[in-house]
Amino acid sequence: MPNPAIAAADWGTSHLRVWLLDADGNALAERRSAEGLLAVKPGGFSDVLESHLDAMGAPATLSVIICGMAGSRQGWIEAPYVFVPASVGDILAGAVTAPGARRDVRIIPGIAQRDESAPDVMRGEETQLAGIAELSVGSHLVCMPGTHSKWVETNDGTVSGFGSWLTGELFSLLSRQSILRHSLGESPASVLPDNATFRHWCANALSEGGDIGAHLFRIRASSLLLDLSPADAAAALSGLLIGAEIASAGRRFAGVGGPVTLVASSSLAKLYEAALNMAGREVRIVDGDAVVRAGLFAAARHNGMIGSIGTQA
Repeated sequence: MPNPAIAAADWGTSHLRVWLLDADGNALAERRSAEGLLAVKPGGFSDVLESHLDAMGAPATLSVIICGMAGSRQGWIEAPYVFVPASVGDILAGAVTAPGARRDVRIIPGIAQRDESAPDVMRGEETQLAGIAELSVGSHLVCMPGTHSKWVETNDGTVSGFGSWLTGELFSLLSRQSILRHSLGESPASVLPDNATFRHWCANALSEGGDIGAHLFRIRASSLLLDLSPADAAAALSGLLIGAEIASAGRRFAGVGGPVTLVASSSLAKLYEAALNMAGREVRIVDGDAVVRAGLFAAARHNGMIGSIGTQA
């Protein structure tokens, strides 16, 4: 294996991803685990990181750049938020040095929106933004679906505003802890973008501007009265929640035209692409893993950990 130039890690709440990257930012090795923030004992971040670096054969002097919840108040060390509006350079420049590490380890800060009408925070997704080269010029709207979906407006490489939607978390809570669990079953079925039930319920949410309160219980009623199957109940719930998110975000960022940059992978990307197309939006999909690696690589360069400061990857 060629000598790595930097180690990069995306350290989330429930998962950890670590890569060894070469001088061009290409992945030479990768490790994934469930050792996210919640699984790491106090003072244990360095040991967890070193175990993965050792397993990949990383040199003892190799530097590490990290994004995500390792920089939260409950993480390795708090990397204070950078407040928007903020350029990608402003964000990357806020990286802090992790204490007690056996090597040079820096953690990228998250970003925050100090707005009384719409306060918000994110950690990790800002690094994906740094990895999308197209955002450096022009106005863009970026959608990053997940447990807490993020929608971000950028202008010439500056994050001007963003918002969070608890779509993934709501699906989990409603399908497992509400009355709807009886309709969806113990293990909700995966949903395909061409599922007619998904599209029908998504269209309802879009047409009503995201007001889905009255529709949610209809999933239960449909299973009792109209023989809605558990698989279609899962599709209905997914369609409602994704449609509501897109309708709400569409109102919030109504002034941003052009394609929506969708940062997602696999089935989730296809569901959001279908729903966005139904809402009349063009979509440009970028792979979440690829852009977080590119963003981490850009951060390492910006902080002088490898080479010289360059443009976004």
